[in-house]
Amino acid sequence: NMVFDKDGTTTIVFQEKTTLSGFLENLNKAYPKIKHDNIVINLFSFDKLKVNDVLEFLELSNTHKAGGQSFVLVTDKLSYDEVPDEISVVPTLQEAKDLIEMEEIERDLGI
Repeated sequence: NMVFDKDGTTTIVFQEKTTLSGFLENLNKAYPKIKHDNIVINLFSFDKLKVNDVLEFLELSNTHKAGGQSFVLVTDKLSYDEVPDEISVVPTLQEAKDLIEMEEIERDLGI
């Protein structure tokens, strides 16, 4: 089952024992319910991830960011210099929260 952990204006999404395609399918189904929140995708249940796997989230990330919210993937399985700038990937949940806090301040200031 997909877990949605809502913390203020941010929802952390997590799912164990699933494939990436299964995860994406569940995420797309659930998206209307969480689209007004900042979204953190916790990918710790995936032992191996490649940059191409992360890029599977790009379309949803672009849609979400265009709506004025943060979209951050959390995994420590990737080399970050390979990840394109347009998608936010950080190694820890704390860094995801810090990034969202920073982005919210920038949005408030209209940067």
